[in-house]
Amino acid sequence: MIDRLPPLRDVIAAHDLQPKKALGQNFLLDLNLTAKIARQAGDLTGCDVLEVGPGPGGLTRGLLAEGARRVLAVEKDARCLPALAEIETAYPGQLQVINADALEVDVLQHLTPPIRVVANLPYNVGTELLVRWLTPQDWPPYWDSLTLMFQKEVAQRIVATPGTKPYGRLAILSQWRAEARMVMTLPPEAFTPPPKVHSAVVHLQRLAAPLFEADAKVLSRVVAAGFNQRRKMLRSSLKGVSADIEAHLSAAGIKSTERAEQVSIEAFCALAREVAKEKAP
Repeated sequence: MIDRLPPLRDVIAAHDLQPKKALGQNFLLDLNLTAKIARQAGDLTGCDVLEVGPGPGGLTRGLLAEGARRVLAVEKDARCLPALAEIETAYPGQLQVINADALEVDVLQHLTPPIRVVANLPYNVGTELLVRWLTPQDWPPYWDSLTLMFQKEVAQRIVATPGTKPYGRLAILSQWRAEARMVMTLPPEAFTPPPKVHSAVVHLQRLAAPLFEADAKVLSRVVAAGFNQRRKMLRSSLKGVSADIEAHLSAAGIKSTERAEQVSIEAFCALAREVAKEKAP
């Protein structure tokens, strides 16, 4: 055991916490596994941690046992609050639980940098939360790193390289501003109830500045257009971005006959810089 609290199966039974499909809940009950996930975030002793969707608190207990300075657990499902309150009592002053939607919480009101985000994200909001964390108004963001569990297919899209099938908008968004690695995979039977797919943990370490210079909004527009019609050549898929798209592609060193999945992040950034010049005085 990682602490003196009861096993998670007993906690779930005592509080009648059956996972809800509508909330994208799949509980991870093996405390050795939750502690292992916590360790993927690195040394937590000098850090505050944001956890989204703690459920009955398996990962929460792992984070606290691994020495997190303070944990803010944001849980939408009020049924989980009594179980989390027991952990709060066992770790006085180290855990704060908020019953709220993670999309609406101002983290900096509750946590002090350095901040790491560690979460077994609910499947139905995982990608949306990741995109929000990667697209703040100012960079660098409030977090130092993200250690997040997704469906394995989503994790593969985050770490994908050009020329591969999973490579797309999510890979570019993630790898432009962070170093992304898949650090663990978990089979369906590790969860209750078992999902239909494998899961994986991705660790993203923020970069002080983006890998290559580009306006975030222009880059997002160019990448979205390219991958919305990923089977088409760029001269066709990017026609709506600029009337001079072929000239911009040429200036960025990209063949107009290439498809989006063949283009590196560096080349997309070069193209975004060329497109941005249109608006410059």
